[in-house]
Amino acid sequence: MLTSVFIAAVSLALFWMAAFTLWWQMHAWRTPEVLASTRFSSPDGTEHVSFSLLLPARHEQAVLDHTIQRLLESSHTDFEIIVIVGHDDPETTAVAEQAAARDPRVRVVVDRHEKKNKPKAMNTALPHCRGDVVGVFDAEDQVHPELLAHVDHAFRTTGADVVQGGVQLINFHSSWYSLRNCLEYFFWFRSRLHLHAQKGFIPLGGNTVFVRTDVLREADGWDPNCLAEDCDLGVRLSSVGKKVVVAYDSDMVTREETPGSLMSLLKQRTRWNQGFLQVYRKKDWKQLPTLGQRLLARYTLMTPFMQAFTGLIIPLNVAIALFLDVPVGIAFITFLPAVTALVTFVFEIVGLHDFGKQYGLRVRFAHYLKLVLGGPFYQVLLAGAAVRAVWREQRGRNDWELTTHVGAHLDETAVSRQDVPVTREDVPA
Repeated sequence: MLTSVFIAAVSLALFWMAAFTLWWQMHAWRTPEVLASTRFSSPDGTEHVSFSLLLPARHEQAVLDHTIQRLLESSHTDFEIIVIVGHDDPETTAVAEQAAARDPRVRVVVDRHEKKNKPKAMNTALPHCRGDVVGVFDAEDQVHPELLAHVDHAFRTTGADVVQGGVQLINFHSSWYSLRNCLEYFFWFRSRLHLHAQKGFIPLGGNTVFVRTDVLREADGWDPNCLAEDCDLGVRLSSVGKKVVVAYDSDMVTREETPGSLMSLLKQRTRWNQGFLQVYRKKDWKQLPTLGQRLLARYTLMTPFMQAFTGLIIPLNVAIALFLDVPVGIAFITFLPAVTALVTFVFEIVGLHDFGKQYGLRVRFAHYLKLVLGGPFYQVLLAGAAVRAVWREQRGRNDWELTTHVGAHLDETAVSRQDVPVTREDVPA
């Protein structure tokens, strides 16, 4: 009897967790009004905000110059690019200095910390920032030339302290896990972040995030010891009442590539998960004014671990319902998480269709098949990353495991369009 009650309780908890996650994931698509409100509004042609664009780069000489050139093509006229390189990285430094020699808007700052990571690099550059707003990009980013004009307009019309733009992994065809990785970004930046902004608690994304320079300096920049410095900054600024605006437009998103191998993806997810643990333990989120915000913060920061647990326990629940002698009512309850997982799969299929339409990418039947068949294996990977994150945190290992970039997203349009016209569809069909 006690076993049956325990099984029922676990199953109901999993069901509600999965249902909440799915509901939040669908936030932007619930009504046309919500969907329309998530976009950037059109700029008015005037400029009042100057930008300091931080570009931390470590062993990324293969992609850095393309990103710098892309940023220099911006239609906005008042910006500087600060490339941050390590003192022990001569190859990347050479690329950055060549770019600085070609264009005075590019400057190079050298990070001389013995143990290097992204937040230390950005903190090194912060005193050199001259702009009203600090923007962060990664060394492999493909940035739209009109983005800064839209962000300028967003700051002026909303009174925001922070503007978070969209980021999208784009090389969905590279591997089965790349497809799922791309779709995760699509749901997170297209929908989920807007819910967080609406609720007043938001873990910021790693790049295409813009913060007023005085607000950033008041917050003492980024936590140099946190492996999720973007999430941490968002939590700290949310906790003191700073206004964060999230805007998404498929034309304006910053395009990136997925990690090039499963091990690289595992290490990236480990770093993020460990960073979320660190942010949770810092307890800045407890300063949020309302109980609802604090509950959302607690749930969000623990989500990677709950998702991993959910992905592994649902098959066990189904096995219990099928093969163990339990009452019919208990067996029915154990199937509830599986039903939610099935609905999530359907939504992911619809989301993949919408992703392809918004970005003018040809999504074939094989991609849908990979999406469905790869789901369980992806959950195993997420679970492994969560376990590894806990293990590293308990052992005090917080070294930065760098994700290597090769520019797989830069020719994505040429590879994937194949005469498919670009369309702007915002509602899944």
